[in-house]
Amino acid sequence: MGRDETETYLTVPSFFRCPISLDVMKSPVSLCTGVTYDRASIQRWLDGGNNTCPATMQILRTKDFVPNLTLQRLIKTWSDSVGRRAAGSPPRGILTVEEVNESLRRLSLEKDDDEIRLENLSRIVRFAKDSDANREFLWKRNDFAPMLVDIIAAVDGGTRATAKIKLGLLAIMILDTMFKGDNNERDRERLSNLMLTDGGGRCLTALLLAIQRGNLKTKIESVRVLEIISFDTKSKEIISERDGILTELIKSISSETDASLMEACLSFLITISTSKRVRSKLIAEKTITMIKDILLTETTSVAVTEKSLKLLETLSSKREGRSEICGGDAGGRCVEGVVRKLLKVSEKATEHAVTILWCLCYVFREDKRAEETVERCNGVTKLLVVIQSNCSPMVRQMAKDLIKVLKVNTSASALSAYETNTTHITPF
Repeated sequence: MGRDETETYLTVPSFFRCPISLDVMKSPVSLCTGVTYDRASIQRWLDGGNNTCPATMQILRTKDFVPNLTLQRLIKTWSDSVGRRAAGSPPRGILTVEEVNESLRRLSLEKDDDEIRLENLSRIVRFAKDSDANREFLWKRNDFAPMLVDIIAAVDGGTRATAKIKLGLLAIMILDTMFKGDNNERDRERLSNLMLTDGGGRCLTALLLAIQRGNLKTKIESVRVLEIISFDTKSKEIISERDGILTELIKSISSETDASLMEACLSFLITISTSKRVRSKLIAEKTITMIKDILLTETTSVAVTEKSLKLLETLSSKREGRSEICGGDAGGRCVEGVVRKLLKVSEKATEHAVTILWCLCYVFREDKRAEETVERCNGVTKLLVVIQSNCSPMVRQMAKDLIKVLKVNTSASALSAYETNTTHITPF
């Protein structure tokens, strides 16, 4: 039987929870280390013969603790505000560890009843979103990640698989939530290995389906999960070779797409482009043409512009990428877009833009059209300003190299006169 649809679930401030029990504290007390626990939980810890702080593992100078009256008042005010003053019971919808364990047990046992599984997985989603401690508790369970991967792998595009699709989307949401913080590389490697077993066929199919048919939030979560499991060269190549994934994500960086989805897709493409083979595929899929459109759009967000230039910088490391930037389907306008963003967006964007131009016009110089476009679009003037900017010394040197190539008179007197006229110019 499903839960009442009108039931309200609450997010508990993480510092209201005891680090030991993960429940809302009834009587918060602080140790000499400054960490606060529920009195009953820390008392059991100390009575067990421990002489360390559970959270920091520092040896305690004293086992005395002091009531944290300020926190106790905050918890009471919060509890009163949600209308739950019942004796010692947490507000409605707050899950205890015992309840979470029971939900996980039912997820494992009730494999033939998708409605029961949906109810219990929904509870896990709320628990995972609640705090870092909750996410750590879940991830440390050896059965948790494999359970989520199995749920995602069971998704297909059949019209009668609605419940399985919902389960899969919830599992994707949890994985995205689990990796919001600074997870270590071992966690990513573990998840990548689980999801890409046997070439990642079923899991990648489910993620692609979510990107193609999901709402905006689902699309973003799915792209971020793809980035999480792009752990090493092998995983990046497995993902890029899955039919439809690169095509769908490159299509999603259209200038008409929502900025949040564009940013997520660009971030993923930057991650997988560290593989030479993937870079070639991205160039063949006309990614540079899409980036050109972004750079020529005046209303693009700062984050999207920075990531677009970063990806273009990576693709310019290959000969075919440079050829596409200077000509190809982009018609040479890609270089124009790069020059437009110099000094106009952010310091980071300017540094990426200078690096791209340095690669095209100074290091390789394979296509004179790049130099012609920089000169025609007033790029020389902007490069002179870059030399005086707060960009890194390396980027300022690149700008000087470019000016030499472009045969600009950079004598001391000329630069001095130029600096006099640009003293009050403020980039960005």
